[in-house]
Amino acid sequence: MRHRSLLILTTVITTGALTLTACGSRDDKGTSDNSSGTTTVVIGVDAPLTGSLSALGQGIKNSVDLAVQTANKNKEVPGVTFKIEALDDQAVPATGKANATKLVGIKDVLGVVGPLNSGVSQSMQADFDKANLTQVSPANTNPSLSQGDNWGKGEFKRPFKTYFRTATTDVVQGKFAANYLFKDAGKKKVFVVNDKQTYGAGLAAIFAEEFKRLGGTVVGTDSVTVKETDFSSTANKIKGSGADSVYFGGQYPEGGLLSDQVKKAGAKIPTMGGDGIYDPQFIKASGEANDGDLATSVGFPVEKLPTAKKFIADYTAAGYKDPYAAYGGYSYDAAWSIIQAVKAVVAANNGKLPDDARAKVTEAMSKVSFEGVTGKVSFDEYGDTTNKQLTVYQVKNGAWVDVKSETFKD
Repeated sequence: MRHRSLLILTTVITTGALTLTACGSRDDKGTSDNSSGTTTVVIGVDAPLTGSLSALGQGIKNSVDLAVQTANKNKEVPGVTFKIEALDDQAVPATGKANATKLVGIKDVLGVVGPLNSGVSQSMQADFDKANLTQVSPANTNPSLSQGDNWGKGEFKRPFKTYFRTATTDVVQGKFAANYLFKDAGKKKVFVVNDKQTYGAGLAAIFAEEFKRLGGTVVGTDSVTVKETDFSSTANKIKGSGADSVYFGGQYPEGGLLSDQVKKAGAKIPTMGGDGIYDPQFIKASGEANDGDLATSVGFPVEKLPTAKKFIADYTAAGYKDPYAAYGGYSYDAAWSIIQAVKAVVAANNGKLPDDARAKVTEAMSKVSFEGVTGKVSFDEYGDTTNKQLTVYQVKNGAWVDVKSETFKD
């Protein structure tokens, strides 16, 4: 995720950013806390803390807070005390950009976890890069954030050295979906539809290329327009094509209607899509029963990860009001990667933060490697996670159920 909006069933209202108090003078090496003899390092958090996506945003914030509390309790970095500064972007790019400016202006901040949405991230990256401030998203999937605007043409160029993520990209998600539909679901003839948007068209193209490479046939293609509701023409094309499945690159409002109208046209075949359709509203948008429809989403349900047991126990013990939600484990690992980078920088500078701490932390991020909540955490030459975890969900009895989780191998 996330370049799209999801309707979260539980909306949580928060009071906004955490407040920070510190003693001593402030400089670009962190705040010197004279009372404890430690240096305070702040990890920023940017996420939607209010609004329809707040359940995910609160999970991100709380998981970062847990990482910080754990680091302080264990004295993970001798001489350093960590705190967080959490800002609400409301899933709005302009707000995210304003938050980036604020976080850059707080000299204690040596890394930022977030945001949830790729569109918000695009508005923040340049500010963070200019300030040498590390950013690690637990949820962004847009490939252009790390691989440049021409990634779809096979031209990969990292635009910002400060950008990292613990979630995998749509390049991997599209291939993963094709492999599941062809090999696991046994579908050989797919009709591919997209919504003409960057996310949907790109994801559909990656899927189609991989499906054909595997030996499948793309029996037809078409596109629909966002916010339109009559897809009967496309549905009739699908029925007449002899397709045994549909792949839709887009989001749940159009995806749910497409699934509904394909079935009403008489083609009783499954519709599959990416994390843009993995939402309860996809199911509700269809008047026809759509059991059997499929969606992929980045990451694993952490409850099924042996490596996440301590995280889950510690999160529960901490008594947070809101659940860690879909990206909690990936947020904890994002924060821990920043903590490990700070640890390496301090160790290399005789136990103290250097004057150019932000730049040094960004350099250290490329070498970070540890066993995290979600498994092995490290980053490739683009700042993308090397741990490419994805899950397939299927509609069963009117609800999404996970049916396969896999660490994808190219």
